[in-house]
Amino acid sequence: MWSWVRSGPRWSRHPASRVLHGLDWVASRPSIAVTVVALDLLWVVFSARFEFPTRLESVFQTMVAAVTLAMVFVIQHTQAREQAATQRKLDEILRSLPGADKSMITLEAAPDDELRAAARTHRDVREEARPE
Repeated sequence: MWSWVRSGPRWSRHPASRVLHGLDWVASRPSIAVTVVALDLLWVVFSARFEFPTRLESVFQTMVAAVTLAMVFVIQHTQAREQAATQRKLDEILRSLPGADKSMITLEAAPDDELRAAARTHRDVREEARPE
């Protein structure tokens, strides 16, 4: 039933995570965007025809607020998971390279001053590498 939600073994992710990713996938389709715009226009025309009844406008505003709030959480969850996966891949690349600075693997958990020091170090390395 939810095969479009699952992208790996059934036990690989929490069911809620699979549902959120499925919602993100569905919401990112162009056809959904066109459908939502068409329904919005239809709602405006319908409301204008009946002189913008207060009850309909309240329903519309409530629906928009609820969908917006839900999509914020869907997008945040999806982006956080993808960012974590990308970070693990980068960590693996750093770990496998013989000349890589292994301290970069833990940089996301480092204090701000350590992060700034790493940025200065790499800025200096980039400046030294520039051709004159």
